[in-house]
Amino acid sequence: MVVIHRGLRREARLLVELIAAVAPGDTARAQVLGDHFRDYRLGLTGHHGEDAYLWPPLMARVDLEADLVLRMETQHERVASSLAAAEEALPAWEAGAGEAERDTLVSVLTEHRSVLLEHLADEEESVLPLAARHLSAYEWDRLGEHFLSSTPKPKLLFFLGTVLEDADRAERAAMLAALPLAGRLLWHTVGRPAHVRRMRAVRRTVAPR
Repeated sequence: MVVIHRGLRREARLLVELIAAVAPGDTARAQVLGDHFRDYRLGLTGHHGEDAYLWPPLMARVDLEADLVLRMETQHERVASSLAAAEEALPAWEAGAGEAERDTLVSVLTEHRSVLLEHLADEEESVLPLAARHLSAYEWDRLGEHFLSSTPKPKLLFFLGTVLEDADRAERAAMLAALPLAGRLLWHTVGRPAHVRRMRAVRRTVAPR
């Protein structure tokens, strides 16, 4: 979960920086970044299977921490609302790459990032220890199963690359080891090169950190 959050934090930051750097009228660049936002939104929405598989079982088993679970649910609603606002602002910018439309989208995405960072920090600090005490391994694994079943298959290798990008060596090895042999081979031969090409195209105006 922490490794996944690392990727979400990075992409939320980069979306703001990359879109802010687009020159007025550059509709081709706007289309590239619009497509990237839609993939980011798909990944974040799929990751938030907690609404179905984490909050309900926790609420049934906790007492004093119930307010924490309710806060997580409220934060999810705010994240979803901020994503919807960005999705609503995106078409006007993509259509002509206007400066005013770009700045509106950047403002909305900045607010989204603020809401997201607050939620991820709270989740890591408070909810993950709570889940470790109250959920079984089977129940926890249902979150990953939800993501796999709800995500279009052609996107899975892209999201794997997004997660692995800032993983350290041990994290990367553990995540790849969890894949079947065919999945690891597919990642190394198809997924990884495709992800590198995609990120070069998306991030060409931002220096790596």
